[in-house]
Amino acid sequence: MKRNLSLWLGLLAFALLPTLAQTSATTGKIHGHVINPSGAPETKGTVTVVSVTKPAGPGSDKLTDIASFPVNANGEYSGEVEHGIYKIVFRTPEMPRDKEADHVDNVHIVAGQDLLQDIDMSRKEYIDAMSSDQKKQAEEFRKKNADALKANAVIKNLNADLKTCEQDFKDVDTAHQAAVQALGATASKADLDAKEAEIKTAKYTEVETLMLKDTAAKPDASVLWDHLAHAQLGLKKYDEAEVNYKKVIEMDTASKKPNPQVQGDAYSGLGEIYARTSKVPEANAAFDSAAKANPPGAIYLKNEAVIFSNLGNGDAQVAAADEAIKADPTQALPFYLKGQGLIQKATIDNATGKMILPPGCAEAYQKYLELAPTGMYAADVKAILAEATQTHNTAFGADKPKKKK
Repeated sequence: MKRNLSLWLGLLAFALLPTLAQTSATTGKIHGHVINPSGAPETKGTVTVVSVTKPAGPGSDKLTDIASFPVNANGEYSGEVEHGIYKIVFRTPEMPRDKEADHVDNVHIVAGQDLLQDIDMSRKEYIDAMSSDQKKQAEEFRKKNADALKANAVIKNLNADLKTCEQDFKDVDTAHQAAVQALGATASKADLDAKEAEIKTAKYTEVETLMLKDTAAKPDASVLWDHLAHAQLGLKKYDEAEVNYKKVIEMDTASKKPNPQVQGDAYSGLGEIYARTSKVPEANAAFDSAAKANPPGAIYLKNEAVIFSNLGNGDAQVAAADEAIKADPTQALPFYLKGQGLIQKATIDNATGKMILPPGCAEAYQKYLELAPTGMYAADVKAILAEATQTHNTAFGADKPKKKK
């Protein structure tokens, strides 16, 4: 098969294999890739099937375009024509019919078959016929294409790891259900807690392992550091997590397009670290920064209250709940969390045996019931209010505790 040379340089792209289809009884299919001198697939242009016949008298061959097929973004073309012997011509966009970038002679298209016919302008004889400037340009494009392929391979691996991490984080959220499924609903609380902790540790460890590898491969991606910090927080590696959350904030703040959610999540992570290490003022400041970085930030302040609730720090829990209420007074949970924090200071009336709720506690519970009359804590709240006696009635919001300094 003879190829004639024509000098032309295209753009970079990446190729995929085409899908093959059936042919009719009198036609054959042709498909292939158009490769530019840099070795990358060409992404634009047309491939034309040309019939070549000899006129009866003297003169040049008579050329007749049979069909033209577009080259797609992957450098692929495909089409179907009557069986025969053809010249296959590639032209760049808007190239006139009397010009061509490259062609292949004597292409046999057989009825009922699908012919693979590439147009490869990176072949030696094509490159050899180029000028020195064209060769230099082709080599530069070839290097850029190789670098792009390498970078794409890295990104592909990173995306696969991030997908694994996202599933691991989901598995952490459902670890309790997984423990019940593994041990059965009749298992003891201690066994279920141990199994849940085992599942979480395994998932967080996998994320940490992947992200340590990936942050080394692409240290400028804040999302990788954020995932790493989150895993280390879950593993109670608070010092490492703190360093990496701060790195996330620094990187994202310096980026051309800062991401409010990334910054909010990073500040929230710092807040949880400080809360769990009894640094209440630092935790308050970090959660406040999260709310400011990604407004509306009531979710971060609500999370702060939940964390302090889990830690049994009633004063900090109430203060955080008040901030969440201030940010969004339509959310029911912060009112419940405030009530739960205040109730830790309840006393017992010796005469009646009833619980005496501290100021603001009953009002918080009542507001919760107003916003969520059938909420998951509604029955418990109603029972508390029915059995309790207040020291005095106050308008909601009075006597709010201050954030602990």
